[in-house]
Amino acid sequence: MHVAGKQQAELIERPASLLLPTSTKSGIALLYNVESSNTYDVCLKLSKDALTIQKLDVVCTSATDSQHRTVVLRRQATGGLGLSIKGGAEHNVPVVISKIFKDQVADQTGKLFVGDAVLQVNGINVEHCTHKEVVHLLRTAGDEVTISVRYLREVPSFLKLPLGSPGPDHGGVSSPLFDSGFHLNGTNTAPSPPSPSANEPKYEKRWLDAVCMPLLMARVSRFKAGTDKLRSNCFEVFALNGASTSVLQFCTAAESTDWLQAISTNINGLTQENIKFLNKSCSSEDQIIHMGWACETPEGSTTCRSSVFRFLALRGPYFYIFKSPPIGATDWGQAETTYHLYEVLFKVHKLWMAEDCWLQARLYLGLEHSPEQQDSSESLCFSILVGHGQSHTFQVELATDLALWEKSFQRAVYLEVQRVRSKSYMCSSQGTVLSFTIDFGSGFTCSDVASKAVLWRYKFSQLKGSSDDGKTRVKLLFKNAESNQIEMKELEFANLTAVLHCIHSFIAAKVASMDPRFMCSQSVPGHYANT
Repeated sequence: MHVAGKQQAELIERPASLLLPTSTKSGIALLYNVESSNTYDVCLKLSKDALTIQKLDVVCTSATDSQHRTVVLRRQATGGLGLSIKGGAEHNVPVVISKIFKDQVADQTGKLFVGDAVLQVNGINVEHCTHKEVVHLLRTAGDEVTISVRYLREVPSFLKLPLGSPGPDHGGVSSPLFDSGFHLNGTNTAPSPPSPSANEPKYEKRWLDAVCMPLLMARVSRFKAGTDKLRSNCFEVFALNGASTSVLQFCTAAESTDWLQAISTNINGLTQENIKFLNKSCSSEDQIIHMGWACETPEGSTTCRSSVFRFLALRGPYFYIFKSPPIGATDWGQAETTYHLYEVLFKVHKLWMAEDCWLQARLYLGLEHSPEQQDSSESLCFSILVGHGQSHTFQVELATDLALWEKSFQRAVYLEVQRVRSKSYMCSSQGTVLSFTIDFGSGFTCSDVASKAVLWRYKFSQLKGSSDDGKTRVKLLFKNAESNQIEMKELEFANLTAVLHCIHSFIAAKVASMDPRFMCSQSVPGHYANT
């Protein structure tokens, strides 16, 4: 804050590590396939509109492409075939080339790659052979060995185990989880054969597009499906149609959070563009303020919680809860639940605060997670308190998402209070039916329903306190402007919670209207700002 008479503090340059991610990004990750329980490398490419997942494949660069390749290897007297294999039918995995020795026979062909599954050896199908059987075939196949292979785009996880040799420590017996180069190549090397003819097909590994995930109305989740358990350094991206990327895994928490932030930023950007487009065809009283995904924890759940994702929207006078995003105009009438905004109370759950200001900034941006946030289902949560004491609790992925929802609720409630201007509720006091009115301009008014006579009226500033029984009755304490005495008014309502929330909304809107910074930041329409 600037204080008169003091020199304004010099601006501190923000570290580059706190800069928001750009809309484009690429890198390597691991993808976990639930069906095969296999993890393999993928290349991620993030653009403004989509997340593309690429998988390694072998392509022919000089002839007609084919998934199967047949390669002839001419065994050297002392150098062998120049390759190692892993896998076997006894472990329900294919036999795969796990290593190719530089400048030896297999390498010189230019047609074999680590990750190639061996299909045939000299015309004999080996897809259902054990590791030992394939090793025996390769060793006894003669000086000229013809093998057929096919590259596995989803490379089995056992290829990522440390390379080893069965050698003397393993009794000279080959193992499907260890390289069999010792058995196939011997211990010595020999000069390599000449390079293949220029007329022969050339092959190379390339990253090829496998999945393109549109980010419009997409969502990101770090949680295991149907639970409140956070995955470590992992998340999934779900498209509007329900398609999933499967689980993306990263080496470090920082890398995972960086990708999560970048993808979420692009999703939010597309959402804001979509909101602007939709609002062009909506009336000023039916504008969309904000919408997006959040994970809801069912009310009253305890240890066996089953969280579900909901699409939330702030539009016009209502807060909407959908099972899936509204696409067409008629979909807005299919909301699972709707609430009047002025009868809703928005509450942010307690956040862990860091003493270090830069650490706190990184927490806010979602670039880092606090110890309390790592496994706590209460972090980054907000609750929607509604009538009759009911509530909904939602959790978001990043602190920036939480801040955006809080700011959007403030704006949406303010605009709705400005639109309705006043709200009346039926109530009773000592057996008399009354009408209790909350008015943005004049404050509180209570009148007799039968005679229409005004019984009392107070400004918002005269309300000094209140208490209620949590059911139907409330005591409102007002300060008399003339006598400065506290006057108590006891009323009974059918839906007390909704009335209290409405009082809160009107007073909050009144206070906000006196704050120039709030008014400027909200870009409030002229006929609202001038009232």
